[in-house]
Amino acid sequence: MRRLLDRILSDDPLIRAMSYQSVLSAFGEGAFLTGSAVYFTQIVGLSAAQVGLGMTIAGVATFLSSVPLGRAADAFGTRRTWIAGSLLEALLFGSWLAARDLAAYIAVTTALELAQTWMRAGRNAYRIDVLPHDARVRSLAYLRAARNVGYTLGALAGGLALAAHSNHLVEAVPVVTAIILLANTAWVTRLPRLEEQAHHHTSDHADALTDLVGGSALRNRGFLAATFLDGVLATHQVLLNVVIPLWLVQETDAPRVLLAWLFGTNTVMAVLLQVAAARGVGDVPTSVRAERRGALCFVVSCVIVLVTHDTTGWVTIGLVWLGHVTVTGSELFQSAGQWGIQSELSDPRQRGEYQGVANLGYTLGTVWAPAAYTWLAMSWGAAGWLVVAAIIAVAAILIAPAARAAERYLDQAPAPATT
Repeated sequence: MRRLLDRILSDDPLIRAMSYQSVLSAFGEGAFLTGSAVYFTQIVGLSAAQVGLGMTIAGVATFLSSVPLGRAADAFGTRRTWIAGSLLEALLFGSWLAARDLAAYIAVTTALELAQTWMRAGRNAYRIDVLPHDARVRSLAYLRAARNVGYTLGALAGGLALAAHSNHLVEAVPVVTAIILLANTAWVTRLPRLEEQAHHHTSDHADALTDLVGGSALRNRGFLAATFLDGVLATHQVLLNVVIPLWLVQETDAPRVLLAWLFGTNTVMAVLLQVAAARGVGDVPTSVRAERRGALCFVVSCVIVLVTHDTTGWVTIGLVWLGHVTVTGSELFQSAGQWGIQSELSDPRQRGEYQGVANLGYTLGTVWAPAAYTWLAMSWGAAGWLVVAAIIAVAAILIAPAARAAERYLDQAPAPATT
């Protein structure tokens, strides 16, 4: 048990406190997400198409607002943004009780997505500022492992509500989620106020920064390209959650119950191995190498899974499981590389805005993948899997020059004046 805790919790008091916060917030969100489809269709009374429409509208609004919300986080203060965004998130989850038609569903979904995007910009920027530079990526790995624990526990709680076959229990889930997220907001207020000093410094030099760096992180095209390519490399989630399950059901003789074991394997690996996968990642070169290790795992997974179309029995089961293990390896390494790239290549004076641009680039890198990968694998078979692998290989090659371009941009920006 002690070794298990050491893999999940850091000895550093700040990282441990932030890990508990990660578990708490993920538990609340995970509990609702597990039963969200049932809640929207049976409680709110929507069709599946209406649920999808609302999610699409919210996604478009979030995409268009990512950079402005990042700028707002810088202006308001990243720690204060995290607190205010967490409070808004809790209140909006509670507001699901009043949503009983399509218009209300779209309004709450869109508002919730915008609040969470603003909150995450503040949270991620705060973490980059408050965590020690030499332990930043490793610390973020602890937080990712803790968040996976929270989601797992939340999913179990949500599953218990669904198993009771009672709409009253399902209807109570957003209330429970709101209460948990209110406790999460209170927890965030207890975290150090170090960010406030950085925000004060930023405010003192706001006019100077506008002149020096053009007032927009979008001018750092290398950073936008790097986050786009990082998004491409992060499409392992599409393989994990969409393509491999569809492939297993439609193109192999593997039993469907294997899906539960596959997702269980992913969860255990994400909790126990994320910190180990992040070891040694701390600057741009090591972050790029981590991204490329993740890309290699991605390509290997594609090659393994494509052959299962022609295998049978336990061979198929073993290969599909191995393909899931390798794509989970891609998730672990790519996440570590992503944290390093986003923290090392963002201007300390515009952390929030850079997080907004990172979200923009990441979204551009991932939004096309579910349709493209599914079509390639299911329509083209082995050739389609090889095309997917080639896309990942190209992204892995291009991310290094993109990162170097982002570094050059930051190196050429004049340093801020001192007080």
